Amino acid sequence: MTSFANRVACQQNRAKGVGTIENAVKFCQQDFETLRQQCLSKGRLFEDDCFPAHSRSLGYKDLGPYSCKTSGIVWKRPTELCSNPQFIDDGATRTDICQGSLGDCWLLAAIASLTLDQQILAQVVPAGQSFTQDYAGIFHFQFWQYGEWVDVVIDDRLPTRDGKLLFVHSEEGSEFWGALLEKAYAKVNGCYEALSGGNAIEGFEDFTGGIAEIFTLSKAPPQLFKIIQKALRLGSLIGCSIAVTSSSKTESITTLKLVKGHTYSLTAAEEVNVRGQQVQLVRIRNPWGKVEWTGPWSDGSCEWSYISQDEKSKLNKVAEDGEFWISYSDFIGNFSRLEICNLTPDLLTDNTKSCWNHYQFEGRWRVGSTAGGCINHSATFPSNPQFLVHLEDVDDDPLDDKDGCTFLVGLMQKDGRRKRMLNQDLETIGFAIYKYKGCSNVRLGPDVLLRQRPVAMSSTFINTREVCGRFTLPPGDYAIIPSTFMPHKNGSFILRVFSEKKLFCSLCIFIKQEQISEKDVDPYFKEIFKKIAGSDMEVSTFELENVLNEAVSNRTDIKTDGFSLETCRLIISLMDKDESAKLGLMEFHLLWSKIQKYLEIFKSLDTDNSGTMSSHEMRNAAIKAGFQIDSSVLQAIVNRYADAQYAIDFDSFVSCLIKLEMLFSRFLLIQTTCCIHVFLLQWMCLAIY
Repeated sequence: MTSFANRVACQQNRAKGVGTIENAVKFCQQDFETLRQQCLSKGRLFEDDCFPAHSRSLGYKDLGPYSCKTSGIVWKRPTELCSNPQFIDDGATRTDICQGSLGDCWLLAAIASLTLDQQILAQVVPAGQSFTQDYAGIFHFQFWQYGEWVDVVIDDRLPTRDGKLLFVHSEEGSEFWGALLEKAYAKVNGCYEALSGGNAIEGFEDFTGGIAEIFTLSKAPPQLFKIIQKALRLGSLIGCSIAVTSSSKTESITTLKLVKGHTYSLTAAEEVNVRGQQVQLVRIRNPWGKVEWTGPWSDGSCEWSYISQDEKSKLNKVAEDGEFWISYSDFIGNFSRLEICNLTPDLLTDNTKSCWNHYQFEGRWRVGSTAGGCINHSATFPSNPQFLVHLEDVDDDPLDDKDGCTFLVGLMQKDGRRKRMLNQDLETIGFAIYKYKGCSNVRLGPDVLLRQRPVAMSSTFINTREVCGRFTLPPGDYAIIPSTFMPHKNGSFILRVFSEKKLFCSLCIFIKQEQISEKDVDPYFKEIFKKIAGSDMEVSTFELENVLNEAVSNRTDIKTDGFSLETCRLIISLMDKDESAKLGLMEFHLLWSKIQKYLEIFKSLDTDNSGTMSSHEMRNAAIKAGFQIDSSVLQAIVNRYADAQYAIDFDSFVSCLIKLEMLFSRFLLIQTTCCIHVFLLQWMCLAIY
């Protein structure tokens, strides 16, 4: 219940703009300016209790409290390490980022790339921080974390050994923004050791909020050059690298002066006319500021004499500065990997650039309700969360000259690095996309998901933080179904959709209601009702309990603990139209029709004849009963009504459906009669428990 209340609070905060790039969430509820002013007023330096100068902030295994690798470590402030420490000295450059004894080179590559874009750097590293003016031993940084921006406060005590920084440091030894940034990122992920091993694209995403695409250049799609051009027009960050076969080859230099195992930036892609033929070129930047490609189209090569002066000027050919041109064919042949980080509109201040439209959803896989696994597991696959996408406007500039709607889908599971501390691995994840027809407020059921092939899928299921895919599909309606590979795996995820054109995304809810008139009541039923109700011709709570339990007690095909007095009161609360606290003929007839319908549904879904229903079937049962419920409501139902084996008996099933209908009707009533700010799904989840 507490976790749900926290999610509701987060949703409401986001509705107010909290978590945006302009109004970041205070990580650990620490406000930088408030804490700094408190320290200044008391004349003391800040000490962060949330990430203390302690062994547990270092790690849990190799850097754990009893590891030999942590012996002799002393936490010191920059003012204790040099006479004139600088936060940033004469601008941030890649030489400020030198790796220490932590295996986080992937992060350092991303940090070094920040120095190439001052706008993004200023977002991650807020201005106005120094070791002189208003210095109080406190600093802060901003990161994107699973759908929201967070502002992370740290103190400036850094791990050292023998008077030298243990981890990130600058070449000069007097510049500390990189070391402090690394510490803030370690805090977000639980400890320094959690940063060991990774991919630079993860850092790109956490520094920008963008969505990453990764291309293996040996398997480059035919339209990749156009994809690169379009990405550059959209303001995307693009990196590339040459794979190494062993760590000893890292930063070794080829005969044509390319550096292996080193992250380059791709900054331009153009076509030039060479003797009547179009040649594709890309511009690459080495963050070192030196060591350039010496093959065709390098500075001073003969190829430049084959193009016009106007084209030379357009390409801005430069001298030795670490930036060089290379033909696209040589690029594909020499480089191994291309990474594109597509940015959200809120990070781009250049209004002349078109940009992606951005949508995101949060979801959870939970055992017994929404952890259905991939399509290989037909019994549970339809219970996975579904996200609906309506594609309408085709691309203005299609890559393959065919009309279609291009969009990116990224499925990211949460808190993978923190889970390492608990000896938990990332789940193997992926997604499928199905075409559907009909009302956009209806989930796809087994009749579609198990009989039709998906129109698109993630390229693979893999145990990585994020799985991303680029798709171009005809206009229409589609359902994206994210899942773990195996069923019955708990996890939290964020699903993001980036589209060239605006699209409509939604979740699935709710309900159709029944109506009945007196002519529908059979005369024989009226006689039975008279015997049950007695002289007052109304059924009380106690009479209802006796009737229902007598009706189910002789059945051997269903399991039930019997209808409780509480359930009967709930039923009367829903069905009692004249507020007599009893059921008259029409009310009782409607109830009896509901129960007969619910029994039929229950029996149809008791596939193993156990007398109970699997909680994975609860969503399908609700649909048959007239409801559409989303994953959060389904999880609340399972928590409330399923037993330890995730089975639901008949009285719990009836009680659940009655409560769903009651909650929906009450919600409509208070929405029309009261000024109340609550979302329908929040109301349902809160009240089901």
